[in-house]
Amino acid sequence: MLDPMDFWAMVAHESDSGIVLTKQRVSEDFLGPGTVTIKVHYSSANYKDALAITPGGGVVRGYPIVPGIDLTGEVVTSEDDDFAPGDLVVAHGYDIGVAHHGGFAEYARVPADWVVKLDGLSTRDAAIIGTAGFTAALSVQALLDRELTPETGPILVTGATGGVGGVAIDILSGLGFEVIASTGKSDAADRLAEIGANEVIGRLPEDPDAKPRPLSKARWAGAVDSVGGASLAHILSAISYGGTVAASGLTGGPGLPTTVLPFILRGVSLIGIDSVALPIDKRRALWTRLAHELRPTHLTALENLAPVTEAEHVLRSLHSGSHSGRTVFGVAGEF
Repeated sequence: MLDPMDFWAMVAHESDSGIVLTKQRVSEDFLGPGTVTIKVHYSSANYKDALAITPGGGVVRGYPIVPGIDLTGEVVTSEDDDFAPGDLVVAHGYDIGVAHHGGFAEYARVPADWVVKLDGLSTRDAAIIGTAGFTAALSVQALLDRELTPETGPILVTGATGGVGGVAIDILSGLGFEVIASTGKSDAADRLAEIGANEVIGRLPEDPDAKPRPLSKARWAGAVDSVGGASLAHILSAISYGGTVAASGLTGGPGLPTTVLPFILRGVSLIGIDSVALPIDKRRALWTRLAHELRPTHLTALENLAPVTEAEHVLRSLHSGSHSGRTVFGVAGEF
Protein backbone atom coordinates (compact mmCIF):
# COMPACT_ATOMS: atom_id res chain seq x y z
CA MET A 1 0.00 0.00 0.00
CA LEU A 2 1.12 3.53 -0.72
CA ASP A 3 1.63 6.25 1.84
CA PRO A 4 0.11 8.75 1.22
CA MET A 5 -2.86 7.03 -0.39
CA ASP A 6 -3.22 9.51 -3.21
CA PHE A 7 -0.75 11.12 -5.61
CA TRP A 8 -0.35 13.33 -8.65
CA ALA A 9 -0.58 12.19 -12.25
CA MET A 10 -0.74 13.74 -15.71
CA VAL A 11 -3.90 12.22 -17.17
CA ALA A 12 -4.98 12.36 -20.80
CA HIS A 13 -8.73 12.84 -21.28
CA GLU A 14 -10.67 12.64 -24.54
CA SER A 15 -13.56 14.94 -25.30
CA ASP A 16 -15.45 16.24 -28.33
CA SER A 17 -12.95 19.11 -28.56
CA GLY A 18 -9.86 16.89 -28.56
CA ILE A 19 -7.48 15.34 -26.04
CA VAL A 20 -6.02 17.26 -23.14
CA LEU A 21 -3.32 16.31 -20.64
CA THR A 22 -4.16 17.58 -17.17
CA LYS A 23 -2.54 17.44 -13.74
CA GLN A 24 -4.81 15.39 -11.51
CA ARG A 25 -4.85 14.03 -7.98
CA VAL A 26 -5.69 10.30 -8.04
CA SER A 27 -5.99 7.48 -5.51
CA GLU A 28 -4.08 4.20 -5.33
CA ASP A 29 -6.87 2.19 -6.96
CA PHE A 30 -6.35 4.31 -10.08
CA LEU A 31 -3.09 2.40 -10.71
CA GLY A 32 -4.86 -0.74 -11.82
CA PRO A 33 -3.48 -4.29 -11.81
CA GLY A 34 0.15 -5.29 -11.40
CA THR A 35 2.56 -6.95 -9.00
CA VAL A 36 5.29 -4.30 -8.74
CA THR A 37 4.57 -0.76 -7.55
CA ILE A 38 7.19 1.82 -8.52
CA LYS A 39 7.83 5.33 -7.30
CA VAL A 40 8.61 7.01 -10.61
CA HIS A 41 11.78 9.08 -10.86
CA TYR A 42 11.78 9.83 -14.60
CA SER A 43 9.89 9.19 -17.81
CA SER A 44 10.63 10.54 -21.29
CA ALA A 45 9.08 12.01 -24.43
CA ASN A 46 8.42 9.51 -27.20
CA TYR A 47 6.51 9.83 -30.45
CA LYS A 48 3.97 7.28 -29.24
CA ASP A 49 3.30 9.53 -26.23
CA ALA A 50 2.66 12.39 -28.65
CA LEU A 51 0.18 10.20 -30.53
CA ALA A 52 -1.50 9.38 -27.22
CA ILE A 53 -2.60 13.03 -26.89
CA THR A 54 -3.37 13.47 -30.61
CA PRO A 55 -6.94 12.88 -31.87
CA GLY A 56 -6.91 9.84 -34.13
CA GLY A 57 -3.41 8.93 -32.92
CA GLY A 58 -4.41 5.30 -32.92
CA VAL A 59 -2.22 4.06 -30.05
CA VAL A 60 -4.41 4.43 -26.94
CA ARG A 61 -7.06 1.79 -26.38
CA GLY A 62 -9.16 3.87 -24.02
CA TYR A 63 -9.19 7.15 -22.10
CA PRO A 64 -8.46 8.38 -19.49
CA ILE A 65 -4.85 7.21 -19.61
CA VAL A 66 -1.58 8.25 -17.99
CA PRO A 67 0.87 8.45 -20.92
CA GLY A 68 4.56 7.66 -20.62
CA ILE A 69 5.57 4.49 -22.44
CA ASP A 70 8.73 4.22 -20.35
CA LEU A 71 9.55 4.93 -16.74
CA THR A 72 12.38 4.51 -14.27
CA GLY A 73 12.25 4.57 -10.51
CA GLU A 74 12.36 2.69 -7.23
CA VAL A 75 10.31 -0.32 -6.22
CA VAL A 76 7.95 0.48 -3.35
CA THR A 77 6.16 -2.85 -3.02
CA SER A 78 6.44 -6.15 -4.86
CA GLU A 79 4.46 -9.39 -4.89
CA ASP A 80 7.23 -11.01 -6.95
CA ASP A 81 10.36 -12.48 -5.37
CA ASP A 82 12.57 -11.07 -8.15
CA PHE A 83 12.02 -7.51 -6.87
CA ALA A 84 12.26 -5.91 -3.46
CA PRO A 85 11.59 -2.42 -2.08
CA GLY A 86 14.48 -0.14 -2.94
CA ASP A 87 15.39 -1.85 -6.22
CA LEU A 88 16.06 0.61 -9.03
CA VAL A 89 14.21 -0.42 -12.18
CA VAL A 90 13.14 0.51 -15.68
CA ALA A 91 9.92 -0.54 -17.43
CA HIS A 92 8.85 0.15 -20.98
CA GLY A 93 6.92 -1.34 -23.89
CA TYR A 94 4.08 -3.84 -23.66
CA ASP A 95 0.87 -1.94 -22.74
CA ILE A 96 2.56 0.81 -20.72
CA GLY A 97 1.18 4.25 -21.55
CA VAL A 98 -1.34 2.99 -24.11
CA ALA A 99 -3.57 0.47 -22.31
CA HIS A 100 -1.98 0.55 -18.86
CA HIS A 101 -1.16 3.73 -16.95
CA GLY A 102 2.40 4.84 -17.68
CA GLY A 103 5.21 6.99 -16.39
CA PHE A 104 3.71 10.49 -16.20
CA ALA A 105 2.67 9.98 -12.57
CA GLU A 106 4.29 9.78 -9.15
CA TYR A 107 3.58 6.05 -9.00
CA ALA A 108 3.11 3.22 -11.48
CA ARG A 109 2.07 -0.40 -11.00
CA VAL A 110 2.96 -3.02 -13.60
CA PRO A 111 3.39 -6.80 -13.91
CA ALA A 112 6.80 -8.05 -12.76
CA ASP A 113 7.53 -9.51 -16.19
CA TRP A 114 7.51 -5.99 -17.64
CA VAL A 115 10.24 -4.78 -15.25
CA VAL A 116 14.03 -4.73 -15.60
CA LYS A 117 16.28 -4.31 -12.56
CA LEU A 118 19.01 -1.73 -13.20
CA ASP A 119 22.61 -2.72 -12.65
CA GLY A 120 25.25 -0.18 -13.60
CA LEU A 121 22.87 2.56 -14.75
CA SER A 122 21.21 5.29 -12.70
CA THR A 123 17.49 5.85 -13.13
CA ARG A 124 18.27 9.13 -14.90
CA ASP A 125 20.70 7.51 -17.34
CA ALA A 126 18.18 4.74 -18.02
CA ALA A 127 15.53 7.39 -18.73
CA ILE A 128 17.79 9.20 -21.19
CA ILE A 129 18.23 5.90 -22.99
CA GLY A 130 14.54 5.06 -22.60
CA THR A 131 12.42 3.42 -25.27
CA ALA A 132 14.15 5.28 -28.09
CA GLY A 133 17.63 4.39 -26.91
CA PHE A 134 16.65 0.78 -26.30
CA THR A 135 15.33 0.64 -29.88
CA ALA A 136 18.63 2.08 -31.05
CA ALA A 137 20.52 -0.60 -29.12
CA LEU A 138 18.33 -3.31 -30.67
CA SER A 139 19.14 -1.86 -34.08
CA VAL A 140 22.89 -1.81 -33.42
CA GLN A 141 22.70 -5.36 -32.06
CA ALA A 142 21.01 -6.44 -35.31
CA LEU A 143 23.94 -5.05 -37.30
CA LEU A 144 26.44 -6.78 -35.01
CA ASP A 145 24.53 -10.06 -35.31
CA ARG A 146 24.96 -9.81 -39.10
CA GLU A 147 28.72 -9.57 -38.49
CA LEU A 148 29.13 -5.91 -39.45
CA THR A 149 32.32 -4.47 -37.99
CA PRO A 150 34.07 -1.09 -38.22
CA GLU A 151 36.19 -2.59 -41.00
CA THR A 152 33.07 -3.47 -43.02
CA GLY A 153 32.36 0.17 -43.85
CA PRO A 154 30.40 3.23 -42.75
CA ILE A 155 26.99 3.02 -41.09
CA LEU A 156 24.21 5.45 -41.97
CA VAL A 157 21.85 6.69 -39.25
CA THR A 158 18.67 8.47 -40.36
CA GLY A 159 16.51 10.70 -38.20
CA ALA A 160 19.77 11.57 -36.52
CA THR A 161 18.42 14.30 -34.23
CA GLY A 162 15.70 12.04 -32.87
CA GLY A 163 15.95 9.74 -29.88
CA VAL A 164 16.68 6.55 -31.82
CA GLY A 165 19.13 8.28 -34.14
CA GLY A 166 21.07 10.09 -31.43
CA VAL A 167 21.62 7.06 -29.24
CA ALA A 168 22.47 4.90 -32.27
CA ILE A 169 25.18 7.38 -33.29
CA ASP A 170 26.56 7.39 -29.76
CA ILE A 171 26.67 3.58 -29.46
CA LEU A 172 28.07 2.99 -32.97
CA SER A 173 30.78 5.61 -32.48
CA GLY A 174 31.76 4.04 -29.18
CA LEU A 175 32.16 0.70 -30.95
CA GLY A 176 34.52 2.28 -33.46
CA PHE A 177 32.22 2.56 -36.49
CA GLU A 178 32.36 5.41 -38.97
CA VAL A 179 28.94 7.00 -38.65
CA ILE A 180 27.13 9.05 -41.30
CA ALA A 181 24.23 11.03 -39.80
CA SER A 182 21.26 12.04 -41.95
CA THR A 183 19.00 14.87 -40.79
CA GLY A 184 16.81 17.62 -42.17
CA LYS A 185 17.93 20.03 -39.45
CA SER A 186 20.75 22.06 -40.97
CA ASP A 187 21.85 23.52 -37.61
CA ALA A 188 22.44 20.14 -35.98
CA ALA A 189 25.85 19.26 -37.44
CA ASP A 190 27.96 20.39 -34.47
CA ARG A 191 25.76 18.61 -31.95
CA LEU A 192 25.79 15.39 -34.00
CA ALA A 193 29.57 15.57 -34.32
CA GLU A 194 29.79 15.95 -30.54
CA ILE A 195 28.02 12.61 -29.99
CA GLY A 196 30.12 10.78 -32.58
CA ALA A 197 28.97 11.46 -36.14
CA ASN A 198 31.88 11.52 -38.61
CA GLU A 199 29.81 13.17 -41.34
CA VAL A 200 26.42 14.87 -41.45
CA ILE A 201 24.28 14.81 -44.60
CA GLY A 202 20.76 16.01 -45.39
CA ARG A 203 17.55 14.03 -45.62
CA LEU A 204 17.41 11.13 -48.04
CA PRO A 205 16.82 10.91 -50.89
CA GLU A 206 18.58 14.15 -51.76
CA ASP A 207 15.97 14.81 -54.48
CA PRO A 208 12.61 13.88 -52.96
CA ASP A 209 10.90 14.20 -56.34
CA ALA A 210 13.25 11.81 -58.13
CA LYS A 211 11.95 8.40 -59.14
CA PRO A 212 13.35 5.76 -56.76
CA ARG A 213 16.17 3.71 -58.26
CA PRO A 214 16.15 -0.05 -57.64
CA LEU A 215 19.94 0.04 -57.25
CA SER A 216 22.37 2.90 -56.93
CA LYS A 217 26.03 3.26 -56.08
CA ALA A 218 26.87 1.40 -52.87
CA ARG A 219 27.62 3.93 -50.12
CA TRP A 220 27.09 2.28 -46.74
CA ALA A 221 27.72 -1.11 -45.15
CA GLY A 222 24.61 -0.80 -43.04
CA ALA A 223 22.04 1.59 -41.67
CA VAL A 224 19.88 2.32 -38.64
CA ASP A 225 16.69 3.78 -40.08
CA SER A 226 13.88 5.36 -38.09
CA VAL A 227 12.24 7.13 -41.04
CA GLY A 228 10.93 4.49 -43.45
CA GLY A 229 9.08 5.32 -46.66
CA ALA A 230 10.98 6.64 -49.66
CA SER A 231 14.02 7.25 -47.48
CA LEU A 232 14.27 3.56 -46.58
CA ALA A 233 13.83 2.58 -50.24
CA HIS A 234 16.70 4.88 -51.22
CA ILE A 235 18.91 3.52 -48.44
CA LEU A 236 18.32 -0.10 -49.47
CA SER A 237 19.42 0.73 -53.01
CA ALA A 238 22.74 2.11 -51.73
CA ILE A 239 23.78 -0.58 -49.24
CA SER A 240 26.96 -2.50 -50.01
CA TYR A 241 26.99 -6.21 -50.82
CA GLY A 242 25.98 -8.25 -47.77
CA GLY A 243 24.96 -5.16 -45.80
CA THR A 244 22.13 -4.80 -43.31
CA VAL A 245 19.48 -2.19 -42.56
CA ALA A 246 17.71 -2.15 -39.18
CA ALA A 247 14.36 -0.38 -39.58
CA SER A 248 12.25 0.83 -36.67
CA GLY A 249 10.20 3.85 -37.78
CA LEU A 250 7.71 5.25 -40.25
CA THR A 251 7.83 9.04 -39.93
CA GLY A 252 8.38 9.02 -43.70
CA GLY A 253 5.31 6.86 -44.22
CA PRO A 254 4.47 3.14 -44.02
CA GLY A 255 4.94 2.46 -47.73
CA LEU A 256 8.15 1.01 -49.15
CA PRO A 257 8.55 1.83 -52.88
CA THR A 258 11.39 -0.55 -53.69
CA THR A 259 12.12 -3.78 -55.57
CA VAL A 260 13.69 -7.11 -54.70
CA LEU A 261 16.95 -6.16 -56.45
CA PRO A 262 18.93 -5.03 -53.35
CA PHE A 263 18.06 -8.33 -51.73
CA ILE A 264 18.76 -10.75 -54.60
CA LEU A 265 21.64 -8.94 -56.32
CA ARG A 266 23.52 -7.58 -53.28
CA GLY A 267 22.36 -9.90 -50.54
CA VAL A 268 21.10 -6.97 -48.47
CA SER A 269 19.19 -7.79 -45.27
CA LEU A 270 16.29 -5.70 -43.96
CA ILE A 271 15.71 -6.36 -40.25
CA GLY A 272 12.57 -5.12 -38.53
CA ILE A 273 13.10 -3.75 -35.03
CA ASP A 274 10.35 -3.94 -32.41
CA SER A 275 10.91 -2.93 -28.80
CA VAL A 276 7.28 -3.14 -27.65
CA ALA A 277 6.65 -6.88 -27.40
CA LEU A 278 10.24 -8.08 -27.05
CA PRO A 279 10.31 -10.95 -24.52
CA ILE A 280 11.46 -9.90 -21.09
CA ASP A 281 14.52 -12.19 -21.00
CA LYS A 282 15.92 -10.58 -24.15
CA ARG A 283 14.97 -7.16 -22.83
CA ARG A 284 16.84 -7.69 -19.58
CA ALA A 285 19.90 -9.07 -21.39
CA LEU A 286 20.11 -6.01 -23.66
CA TRP A 287 19.77 -3.60 -20.72
CA THR A 288 22.76 -5.37 -19.18
CA ARG A 289 24.72 -4.73 -22.38
CA LEU A 290 23.56 -1.10 -22.34
CA ALA A 291 25.15 -0.72 -18.92
CA HIS A 292 28.44 -2.09 -20.20
CA GLU A 293 29.76 -2.68 -23.75
CA LEU A 294 26.89 -0.88 -25.52
CA ARG A 295 26.71 1.98 -23.02
CA PRO A 296 26.29 5.37 -24.73
CA THR A 297 29.09 7.73 -23.71
CA HIS A 298 27.37 11.07 -24.45
CA LEU A 299 24.15 10.75 -22.47
CA THR A 300 24.40 14.24 -20.99
CA ALA A 301 24.75 15.76 -24.46
CA LEU A 302 21.64 13.89 -25.61
CA GLU A 303 19.43 14.95 -22.71
CA ASN A 304 16.94 17.77 -22.38
CA LEU A 305 15.48 17.73 -18.86
CA ALA A 306 11.98 19.09 -18.22
CA PRO A 307 9.37 18.69 -15.47
CA VAL A 308 6.61 16.24 -16.33
CA THR A 309 4.08 19.04 -15.89
CA GLU A 310 5.40 20.45 -19.20
CA ALA A 311 4.79 17.18 -21.03
CA GLU A 312 1.93 18.40 -23.21
CA HIS A 313 4.00 21.26 -24.68
CA VAL A 314 6.96 18.96 -25.35
CA LEU A 315 4.82 16.25 -26.94
CA ARG A 316 3.06 18.75 -29.23
CA SER A 317 6.47 19.93 -30.50
CA LEU A 318 7.55 16.31 -30.95
CA HIS A 319 4.47 15.59 -33.05
CA SER A 320 5.02 18.69 -35.20
CA GLY A 321 8.62 17.70 -35.98
CA SER A 322 10.23 20.69 -34.23
CA HIS A 323 11.66 18.66 -31.35
CA SER A 324 15.26 17.43 -31.18
CA GLY A 325 17.17 15.10 -28.87
CA ARG A 326 15.89 13.14 -25.87
CA THR A 327 13.64 14.98 -23.47
CA VAL A 328 13.58 13.36 -20.06
CA PHE A 329 10.73 14.26 -17.74
CA GLY A 330 11.56 14.60 -14.07
CA VAL A 331 8.64 13.16 -12.14
CA ALA A 332 9.69 12.84 -8.49
CA GLY A 333 9.29 16.21 -6.78
CA GLU A 334 7.96 17.98 -9.88
CA PHE A 335 4.23 18.11 -9.09
